[in-house]
Amino acid sequence: MKTPAFRAAVAAALLSVLPPALSPPAVPGGSGPAVAPGVTAGPDADGGWWSWPLEPRPALLRAFDPPARPWLSGHRGVDLGAAHDGVPVTAPAAGTVSFAGVVVDRPVITVDHGNGLRSSFEAVRSHLAAGDAVAEGDVLGSVLPGHCTPAPCVHWGVRRGGEYLNPLAFVTDLRPSVLLPPLDPAPG
Repeated sequence: MKTPAFRAAVAAALLSVLPPALSPPAVPGGSGPAVAPGVTAGPDADGGWWSWPLEPRPALLRAFDPPARPWLSGHRGVDLGAAHDGVPVTAPAAGTVSFAGVVVDRPVITVDHGNGLRSSFEAVRSHLAAGDAVAEGDVLGSVLPGHCTPAPCVHWGVRRGGEYLNPLAFVTDLRPSVLLPPLDPAPG
């Protein structure tokens, strides 16, 4: 049986000879997990990671499913299950409230995190107004019923400029798993 140190050395050696497209990318600043090439989200501009906007860590009720073209239908964010209506929604990262109001028939709050990144939450009742500064973890408002009826939930969207990004890429490592060959050779 090989030792953990031996296994780690072999894994490092294998990773060093993989083509660049298969090697894990470096993270600016060296903190947090990296994302695979082609993943458009990931750590923020400072190399940090965001917090979940609901506690405890919510269940994913509906995944990110962006449309092939901007004018087509799709799901431009994720729906996260809330424990019940009225639970607090918190800022996943520091920023400034850029919008707090009603869009169509739902209350929405949007936070500008800088570097072109904005996150929006609906249906969320908030006491905040455009221009208010928020720190990571500050309460933005509370979940209102109606978006995922009958289950309580919050819709979370993230954009960089006009491009919608998968919000989960800011709180989890979405890199695909890479399976390596066994480290113990078969007895011969």
